[in-house]
Amino acid sequence: MAERSTAAVDVADNSGDEPLTAKADAATTDGTAQAEDAEGASSKDAQSGQDGSDAVPASPDLHSGHKLAKRYRLEECVTRLDGFSSWRAVDEKLRRAVGVHLLTADHPRARSVLAAARSSALLGDPRFVQVLDAVEEGDLVYVVHEWLPDATELTALLAAGPLDAHDAYQLVSQISQAMAAAHREGLAHLRLTPGAVLRSSTGQYRIRGLAVNAALRGITADQPLRADTEAIGALLYAALTRRWPYESDAYGLSGLPKDLGLIPPDQVRAGVHRGLSELAMRALANDGATASRQEQPCTTPDELAKAVAAMPRILPPEPTFTAPPEYQRTTYQQGTYGRPSARPASATQPVIVPPPPLQSRTGKALKWAVSALLIAALGLGSWQLAETVLNREKDSGEPTPTQTTDNGGVDNKASEPSKPVTIVGAQDYDPLGDGSEKPGSTKNVYDGDTSSFWTTDGYYSADFGRLKEGVGVVLDLGKVQQVGNVEVSFLGGNTSVEL
Repeated sequence: MAERSTAAVDVADNSGDEPLTAKADAATTDGTAQAEDAEGASSKDAQSGQDGSDAVPASPDLHSGHKLAKRYRLEECVTRLDGFSSWRAVDEKLRRAVGVHLLTADHPRARSVLAAARSSALLGDPRFVQVLDAVEEGDLVYVVHEWLPDATELTALLAAGPLDAHDAYQLVSQISQAMAAAHREGLAHLRLTPGAVLRSSTGQYRIRGLAVNAALRGITADQPLRADTEAIGALLYAALTRRWPYESDAYGLSGLPKDLGLIPPDQVRAGVHRGLSELAMRALANDGATASRQEQPCTTPDELAKAVAAMPRILPPEPTFTAPPEYQRTTYQQGTYGRPSARPASATQPVIVPPPPLQSRTGKALKWAVSALLIAALGLGSWQLAETVLNREKDSGEPTPTQTTDNGGVDNKASEPSKPVTIVGAQDYDPLGDGSEKPGSTKNVYDGDTSSFWTTDGYYSADFGRLKEGVGVVLDLGKVQQVGNVEVSFLGGNTSVEL
């Protein structure tokens, strides 16, 4: 079962929205059910403007046990759709499991699949699942690739819940660097979905289907760099929120609410790392806008990798302490010697009461001495407490001196009218967040213009999305001054505020 789950959606994960910059040349489906296959094919035909009149050749009619090149024995068909099939097979020469994509030689995409597989095989980057062979043999074309039985798909990881900040950081860092290296060699993925990302037992992420998955489906892109960058942003978004950043559900993930647009991850789920949230928004296509402050969108995997490298490193969570197992006695301690008996005492057995201890003259004298010391200490403490209280009452009863002017009047400074305190500066205050809360508009709180104002960042709930207890503004009065009252004007409805 573990091997099947690793490769079953190698090329069959076609659910969900495509990146905005990618398009399909022919109808494809997700391979999870026949009904979904038909539905996906019709929808893709409608999107790509095809009428479906060109019949796609059927996938090769092979069975388990069939051998390719007298070497690769087919074991289990994991995908059969759109004129090709994918198999788990055994390389009998090297005695290892492999994956095989099969299609007929007269398939309209057979040549492009062979070219993509051979180009991918030349990359030789261990961060990608390697293509081992690409062969045209008679009326068959097949591609052989690695099979990783100990790896887990990102789809399965997200089914258990969102990733923590460190795992999401490692995901976007490793995937963006790998795709940047592939694009430098002229290779694009164009089908970078949760089913195409695997995490090994050592925590390393690997990408499968580079160029091949898109060629099998006939997917092309006018801007392959932008398409793969957006796909990485979607993976990071899903890892942070366990939501797919489009309106439709996909890969076992719920889509976003309709008519709300692209919501930042830290406003979808509480506790999301702010830096990773902004990074996902910079990578995703958002009609030319991002949710980050004055940060340019990332349009290539290389730009995204550099943005990740510029972030403060996110450390893994502290390991949880596991209590040691209960102490096990050694062999010679297994007996009952030196331990109380587990059997209850007999009811007829008399209970022996020990005699009271004998009191000597020395013990009686010591008892009286201790009692006398305690009484003396208590009396001394009571006397000191009373003296302190009397001194305080005496000090509070003295009259307050007043100053007399030369004319004989009393100088009462409290009667002078108060004056406005001049504000010389202001700074945003966000100690529980990322330390920044609209710093560019803090000057509006004291400029005297009622048409200008300062607002916080956008939050979709009254409790700041459960991210913090509040934000504010710190006013600079130039020096230490005594303030009698403060007048503040607010916009909108009721607002909770503290001074």
